[in-house]
Amino acid sequence: MQVIEHKPVIAIKLGGSVLSKLSSLFYESIKDLQKYYHVVLVHGGGPEITAMLNKLAIESTFINGQRKTTKKVFGVVEQVLKGKVNSELTHQLNLAGINAIGLSGYDAHLLKASIMDEGSLGYVGKIEEVNLTLLNNLLSLNYVPVIAPLATTNKGEKLNVNADLAASAIAEALEVEKLVFVTDVPGILKEGKIVSRVTKEEILHYIETGIIHGGMIPKVQAALSVLQLNIKEVMIVGCQDTIIQDGEMQGTHITEGGGVEAV
Repeated sequence: MQVIEHKPVIAIKLGGSVLSKLSSLFYESIKDLQKYYHVVLVHGGGPEITAMLNKLAIESTFINGQRKTTKKVFGVVEQVLKGKVNSELTHQLNLAGINAIGLSGYDAHLLKASIMDEGSLGYVGKIEEVNLTLLNNLLSLNYVPVIAPLATTNKGEKLNVNADLAASAIAEALEVEKLVFVTDVPGILKEGKIVSRVTKEEILHYIETGIIHGGMIPKVQAALSVLQLNIKEVMIVGCQDTIIQDGEMQGTHITEGGGVEAV
């Protein structure tokens, strides 16, 4: 249960494809967000993992959007997520004046998981438990946890976790006010304008009519799946822009109900 006083919590998911594109405006806006929210960041690292696997000539396949993770693949996943992506992102946040602390799911048993399907996926996990005591303590001290989506089982086996699913599980456990997906576009676009507010039904209509297309489809589908949890609002924001201005969140707000508003 959420026990942090004074400010609500917001969870931000950074896809691996946007990490190299984050602008100074983005980092500044994380600092601004802290005036209004406690902030938790969860990141992926898919492109960097794939690049390293290719460099090492290690075969890698995907099954229903999940990377099949053999022991050999897991060694690379762990090295890239924990040793490179997490440390660099944490470093950049600290350079921007944000008290960020890098973590993986191993640290203080932050993320406990079960093996999803060892036969087809290998060492891929589903989050079963989040160490809220650790996160609440860090947030109450105004730290920004930066979490790499790695977890352990109750037996101590290390697992790779899909970053979207990790962010969703952490957001649900923390009872966040919003879960924010950072993408390479500033939100859902309609006729070149950002749709500031949209409902689940309207998104499905936009997909049917082609307004939402290509790479935006899996992003909004991930957002819709989160609304089935105890999370009232999901947002899609851009990696090159400020995500809060005059106390108002920028981008597209997605809820179960409401109406469309273009800006």
